[in-house]
Amino acid sequence: MSKRTDMTATHNWSGQKLVSTDYMLFEAPRTKHFMTGSEVLKEAVKRSTVDASVSYPITPQSEAAHLIGELWAEGYVGAYFRGENEFGVMSEVAGCAMAGARTITTTSGPGTLRAMENFPMWSGTRAAMQLVLMARGINSPLTIQPDNLEVSFLLETGMMIWYAENVQELFDMSIAAFTVAEKPDVHVPIVTVVDGFFVSHTREAVMLPEDDIAIFPYDPYKAPLPPIDSETPPGRFLRDPFVMKSNYISYATHASWQWEIRSAVERSVPYAKHYLNGLVHVTGDADAEIAFIACGTASNQSKEAHRELAKLGVKTKVIKLRTIRPFPEEELLEALKGVKHAFVPEFNIVGWLANDVKAKLYGKCDTEIISGPKVAGGMSMPAEAIIVEVMEKVNAGKGAK
Repeated sequence: MSKRTDMTATHNWSGQKLVSTDYMLFEAPRTKHFMTGSEVLKEAVKRSTVDASVSYPITPQSEAAHLIGELWAEGYVGAYFRGENEFGVMSEVAGCAMAGARTITTTSGPGTLRAMENFPMWSGTRAAMQLVLMARGINSPLTIQPDNLEVSFLLETGMMIWYAENVQELFDMSIAAFTVAEKPDVHVPIVTVVDGFFVSHTREAVMLPEDDIAIFPYDPYKAPLPPIDSETPPGRFLRDPFVMKSNYISYATHASWQWEIRSAVERSVPYAKHYLNGLVHVTGDADAEIAFIACGTASNQSKEAHRELAKLGVKTKVIKLRTIRPFPEEELLEALKGVKHAFVPEFNIVGWLANDVKAKLYGKCDTEIISGPKVAGGMSMPAEAIIVEVMEKVNAGKGAK
């Protein structure tokens, strides 16, 4: 067994001391730094004993991909190269993961859409890799501005989807994501999302453990499907495609496997709860009748609106979703108890998160789910935009014209 997969080793190939994910995230001493999201992702990868990464430049994730390449040059990443395009990258990292490597890549905007065919394939082959998505606009005319519409395209690909609000959450989530995705009873790919520019290029204070430690390496021989290496013949679905068999076998296999992938995502719940300290975070007034359901940067703007509304005597609370898949239905329902109106502020034009919340909670609570406010194409969401909609609802309830 190579040192790369030797779970009895005390140090990884770069000389870092191997520690548990719990120690890394909850116990290791930390010091304050001032970094952008891209720089923080480099620090997370540096402490994650990553075997492979493949990159392709597209704004705003290009810097993050470049910095992971620097880690390869410094000896912290096992293999690194640039793909020929986004579709190629997502195919190549699939090969790395199925061969037993802890693998990470990054993308944004149109690159996500160009690579779309690969994502359900990742899930279907139970390849436990991580995609860091730094969301940006995908509309025409061309824009590189932040907009998270692209997340809606990923919702039903069978991957887990986590959403970080700031650079600190990006660091912690990126490390935890490897551990949860690689659990034998989960073992599906994971997408860690941040809003492009708002997080990827914004410099914030972040607490980091020292860089002389790293989490234990991935053990591919605990995977539910064997790795494809020199000692194991190609298994998975690539050797004997079910589409070649009778229709009955094909139907039964594909239907049951799609349910299994989604079940695997649901099995991630206890692990996600542990490493993320809950699938939702609630701040504000516990007895509020008005709430904001949000993720990412919209959570931050909702908190600002909460502070301003408090000055006006209006009680509100912010329910931040930390996971989108699995969808935190139980925790969201608990947080909505006593809430009459829930606004869903979003950085996209269609309101995909509000649509998802309405679909998941249909018939299960009496809260009115209000889609908006919505901004798109790179526009900011000032707290005032949220406050206006809330006050219209408040005044309507008082009978104001």
